[in-house]
Amino acid sequence: CYNDIPKKDMIEVKKMGDLVGVKALDILISGAKAKMMGAKAGEYNSGGPVDVSSLTRKCSDDLGLMKQPDKPKFKSALIGIYVRSQPYGGSDKSSNGHRYDSIPFANGMISAGVSCQLVQYVHDEHAKFFDVCKSFDALIVRCNPGQIKADGGDQGKFDDSMRGLRKLGIQVWPSPDVMEFMGAKDALCKIADMNIGLEDTLAYYDPALFTAGFKKTMAFQPRVIKQNRGSSGEGIWIIKLKSGNYCKTYGERSCADDELLDMMEANDNHSEEHTVAQFIEFCVSGRTGKSGEWTSKGVGKYLEGGKAAGGQLVDQRFCPRIVEGELRYNMVADALVGIIHKKPKEGGISAVGGTGSIYTYYGPKEKRFASLTKNFLSIDLPKVMPALGLGEEPIPLWWTSDFINSSPPGTDSKDEKWIVGEFNCSCVGISKCLPAYCKEDTPNACYNDIPKKDLLEVKKIGTLVGRKGLAILAKSSTKERGSRVEDSLKMILSSVDPKHAGNSGLIEKLMEWKKTRV
Repeated sequence: CYNDIPKKDMIEVKKMGDLVGVKALDILISGAKAKMMGAKAGEYNSGGPVDVSSLTRKCSDDLGLMKQPDKPKFKSALIGIYVRSQPYGGSDKSSNGHRYDSIPFANGMISAGVSCQLVQYVHDEHAKFFDVCKSFDALIVRCNPGQIKADGGDQGKFDDSMRGLRKLGIQVWPSPDVMEFMGAKDALCKIADMNIGLEDTLAYYDPALFTAGFKKTMAFQPRVIKQNRGSSGEGIWIIKLKSGNYCKTYGERSCADDELLDMMEANDNHSEEHTVAQFIEFCVSGRTGKSGEWTSKGVGKYLEGGKAAGGQLVDQRFCPRIVEGELRYNMVADALVGIIHKKPKEGGISAVGGTGSIYTYYGPKEKRFASLTKNFLSIDLPKVMPALGLGEEPIPLWWTSDFINSSPPGTDSKDEKWIVGEFNCSCVGISKCLPAYCKEDTPNACYNDIPKKDLLEVKKIGTLVGRKGLAILAKSSTKERGSRVEDSLKMILSSVDPKHAGNSGLIEKLMEWKKTRV
């Protein structure tokens, strides 16, 4: 037996065994590192496990993308769009044609044991594309708003096909409905009775109702009027009565057509002065003889097309402390990963990028905002998706919520009321990946240009995205299996006696019994 080996020989044998262990560990570490290593320039790691060879590939390589798992728990794809008529394939692209922050999301999924192939939508092969997509368990959609249309495609057609995949049980993150309902400005009305909302938030879809409603709210308090379709603050107006003649109680009076308004637009903080009638005309009909002269870059017509086409205006109380800045909560599903305090340039109200605003970054456990964080995550967040009519959809994997302090100056931080200015889950970018996108002075920008210290933070976000994505898929798979078992039980019961198939109590008991037999 082993004990019969002489002691002097055992010493040599042990040395050999130890060396075998060291070499084996080196091989295992080397293999693990190889899997963790991303693709090099010219390499492509998106060819499988789902066969996508029939689809047109618009990228030159998958620089930075890890190798796919040998036995993936689930199969996913990250869907991008390359705009053939625009430099670099669009303003959000790295030099290889992929969106600048695609790699961290895909690698996060791969790290969680879920394959994630980078696939680009080409509208010319729409039917073929969506046929291939049926082989995936989940799709992460990273097509920047407007880019499908800019490439000659039809966003509505794309969205409808994504809805079709969703009906088949395939996860779509975020689904078109989630993007639409969370991103719509009237989402603020649906959360008005929560801690993060204002009870006097109104939505208008009809010109007559807007005219009457705005005249009443404007006579009471300074307002913020927000169009639904704009971006980067375009069509968001902070409005005050030039006379300051506000009534003491809401509904006591309505503004006259000729009362003057002091207005500032959030996209660039420029000011304008118009009458109530001119502002209403601009919102409803755009630039006409009745609307006066406007310096805004926008064209108005905010209600055009009606509710079905996204025509709407939201009317919300102006919170004066917006000049102190707003907080952006960066979220991975239900987990807070960072807070950005965005302070407007002196004299401005909007902190939109490019207006001279100052950004300060905080971790998710920042004590200054502990009360808001605790209340938002534990009390209001679980109610948000149902309130928006999205109770059957998961919270987006990567999204933001902007907060404005609505409390009077001097309020203790633990008692402050912060209200949501907007939700955004439509292709939100990872700001620390910005060095990877091309512009005129950096036409060769790529994933390797992201600084190492920032890449560590980016990888943390990607890893959390992967964990949350895997959890959603696992939960969905369990639910789907349960549904199939229930259908099978109904078929068996129906073969015995059709009446039993409708006996919910019996089916429930059999389902519980089935669980004990697994």
